[in-house]
Amino acid sequence: MHMPTLKQLKYFCAVVESKHFGRAAKSCYVSQSTLSSGVAELEEKLEVTLLERDNKGIRLTAIGREIHQRSMDILNSTGDLVSIASAAKEPFSTELRLGVIPTIAPFILPTMLSHIRNKHPSFKIYVKEYLSRHLIDNLHSGDLDLLLLALPFPADHVTTQHLFYDEFVLTCLPNYKLLKQKKLKVSDIKSEELLLLEDGHCIRDHALDACKMKADGLYSPYQATSLNTIIQMVANDMGVTILPKMAVDAKILRGTELSTKQFDEPHVWRSIGLMWRNKSPRQAEFRAMGQLILESL
Repeated sequence: MHMPTLKQLKYFCAVVESKHFGRAAKSCYVSQSTLSSGVAELEEKLEVTLLERDNKGIRLTAIGREIHQRSMDILNSTGDLVSIASAAKEPFSTELRLGVIPTIAPFILPTMLSHIRNKHPSFKIYVKEYLSRHLIDNLHSGDLDLLLLALPFPADHVTTQHLFYDEFVLTCLPNYKLLKQKKLKVSDIKSEELLLLEDGHCIRDHALDACKMKADGLYSPYQATSLNTIIQMVANDMGVTILPKMAVDAKILRGTELSTKQFDEPHVWRSIGLMWRNKSPRQAEFRAMGQLILESL
């Protein structure tokens, strides 16, 4: 039996992750025909059928599930081998593939990347912005080295490092009744039309948790896919929202007449931190990266 190549394993895992040959090819930066040929060659070399294809989509066979897990292990081990070599060099002298969630990336990345570039000009950082679940899948597949996201978030075989707390603030029109209160409590907004991001954005869950609210008891007539959309909805008197203070500090409300008010209670915040694979040999460099981020803030 001929041995499969790492490229073939990568193409196969990409198809399993995206459940679509076109999207898989795009994520691997190759044509769909190249990717399809690679997966077909893998099946030919292993002399088994890994994927069932029909008009309903793509499904893993029983042996395909086993091969997929082993392929992931091989790709991760290969990535760790490269990381071991990188870790033996001077810290911040090679490159880093960083994943960042959308409710963090635009607000701190410009300052953070500028600070790191000034201190370590030869250090290359490639950034991918996506939702937490997708970033963690990419971390486990070896496509990303490090994540900057809001914690906690469920994930296996990872190490996390808390960096700082990002406070939530009430955001509403300047004549809103809650702004007139001397002390604002999270219980004051439970009867309001609270506008939040749609399911899948971890900031939604962290905001509800910080405000001691449950999704099934929330009256939220509209949901949005971005903070900018929510801000426009609030500006049009469709409700109130709670925004991360880092977004407010980054002037996300510029051009609106919206006002903000801090909660007069502790722990109305989300934790911002780093996440990496437990077995990564670059852990010392990642912790040092955390310190660079704090310096930049």
